[in-house]
Amino acid sequence: MDVKDLSGLTIDELSDKEKQLRQELFNFRFQLGTGRLENPMQVRNTKRDIARLKTVKRQLELLQTQAGQSGGK
Repeated sequence: MDVKDLSGLTIDELSDKEKQLRQELFNFRFQLGTGRLENPMQVRNTKRDIARLKTVKRQLELLQTQAGQSGGK
């Protein structure tokens, strides 16, 4: 997942994507615990994708907050 792909999404779409990635991470951890996960790096990559997503989401929230404050004056 690339930051450029995420920056084009809205906050609601990012929230949905975050839920999807968290479910995927849960599944990967479950498979890792049962010994069925073929590539353990998927857990690490999914965690990093979630972190990237949360960073972009926070940046968008801050931009909206700044736009709202400067627009009212």
